[in-house]
Amino acid sequence: MMKKVLIVDDSATVREQVRNALGTTEFDVFEASDGVEGVESIARMSDLSAVICDVNMPRMDGLEMLETVMKAPRSAPLPIVMLTTEGQHEMIRRAKLAGAKGWIVKPFKPEMLIAAIRKLTSA
Repeated sequence: MMKKVLIVDDSATVREQVRNALGTTEFDVFEASDGVEGVESIARMSDLSAVICDVNMPRMDGLEMLETVMKAPRSAPLPIVMLTTEGQHEMIRRAKLAGAKGWIVKPFKPEMLIAAIRKLTSA
């Protein structure tokens, strides 16, 4: 059975890169273009296996989305990996405190992303 992964990024190019990387494996990839759509998608899709989320996005950034999602008891165990150009220690600390399971800096290596998502969804 395919595992559902949501990519939340305002860049259509990045969403396509992630889809191309994960789409050749055992993952079924869904997309949202910002944090607001991400929160709505997570609430709607109860069978998600993982979320890959950018930090800098319009309407609601990735850290706000992460904090919002992790407050909901149903989605608190959902593994969320931040995929971003940011590398500031304070942002990384905030994400980990909010419940992020990983932080990958763009540009990413597809094999690293696949390995991380496989590890987080292999429970």
